Amino acid sequence: MSTQQYRTLKGMQDILPPDIMLWQKVEQTARQIFSVYGFQEIRTPIMESTSVFSRSIGESTDIVEKEMYTFADKGDRSVSLRPEGTASVVRSYVENHLDKLPAPQKFYYAGPMFRYERPQSGRFRQFYQIGVEAFADASPRMDAEVIAMLGRLLSGIGLEGISFQINSIGCEQCRPGYRAALLGFFSERTGNLCDDCKRRYDRNPLRILDCKASTCREQRQGAPKITDHLCADCRSHFVKLQELLSLLKVSFSLNPEMVRGLDYYTRTTFEVTSQRLGAQNSVAAGGRYDRLVKEFGGPETPAIGFALGMERVIELLKKTDLRIPPSPSVFFAVLGNAAGSACFMLAEDLRDKGFWVEVGDSSSSLKSQMRRADRMTVRHVFIMGDDELRSGMLRWKTLANSSQGELKVADIALFLAGQS
Repeated sequence: MSTQQYRTLKGMQDILPPDIMLWQKVEQTARQIFSVYGFQEIRTPIMESTSVFSRSIGESTDIVEKEMYTFADKGDRSVSLRPEGTASVVRSYVENHLDKLPAPQKFYYAGPMFRYERPQSGRFRQFYQIGVEAFADASPRMDAEVIAMLGRLLSGIGLEGISFQINSIGCEQCRPGYRAALLGFFSERTGNLCDDCKRRYDRNPLRILDCKASTCREQRQGAPKITDHLCADCRSHFVKLQELLSLLKVSFSLNPEMVRGLDYYTRTTFEVTSQRLGAQNSVAAGGRYDRLVKEFGGPETPAIGFALGMERVIELLKKTDLRIPPSPSVFFAVLGNAAGSACFMLAEDLRDKGFWVEVGDSSSSLKSQMRRADRMTVRHVFIMGDDELRSGMLRWKTLANSSQGELKVADIALFLAGQS
């Protein structure tokens, strides 16, 4: 049977060494930074009832209409693989009565999401996100804290050349007036909009501002700005957010066209972009969603969060990170069965101390074992045969600089500690 039958599905990928080192670096840095801001990890299922996403994301969005992996399970229930993380966290927040805990409640998550869309650079059908959600704090201070934390994470993993864009898309008080202004502006332009935006015109005209089609970009030139239609509370919130970001020395620019593609956002929205990614240049994005918990049947609860696209971040890091592959600290080249058994036990002792150890095959020649150690880019090779076993001394060699010598078997761990 041809091996061509066993390949990854389109839009899926294997994550292999040495790239996995970058993934681990991002994940470890995220966990460390999130913890000092008081965010705790939450893990939700990758599959939920379809209504969890259609209700929260919006039935007229591209994600729900075109991109979700939705199917009927054996109980004839409509289920979907999660296309994003916020809806599942909000469902969990309500279902588990997390609102009863001291406010604010702050969570982070990491894992795979699924969208059936055209694969392209940095975009896959199974993709990974790291995200955070903070509940029960409506203040612009929380907005600023979340954005600053994201900036600290991106800086901590070594990303450069990124820019923050922020906007406010108002609330249920000021949105209707802005919606009416957009309908008036696009009323004579609908014939030139893409088919998706023709549908959006009646259902959610704000999303025309988020369309990537070149014709729609042209037609929205000169469109009314949401920031000119904010109510007094939303305007005050947005002004205070800008003051706090400046206080925290977070550099940002205003982007009044940024509305985000999900229906649940209110007030603050933000996005991090990089010019080094080409047309699909978003690295992370998020915003405030003060109505969503209530829509899931919970109490009225303000909330804010963001999601970071791992594939985009890794693509950027690969441009700057040298990614030295991991390699064993120690390789035992053994000559004879007795030496092999002794080294087998020595290897376990060294692993207890945190060293990566590999043991050669006593049936192979010393030359063959040394070639293997060289291919593995081992740091130190210890050679043991019957003579070394009797004397308690063995030969060592550091492959990187060809230095060599002898030492007592009992001093191996001390020797390695001095070389690290």
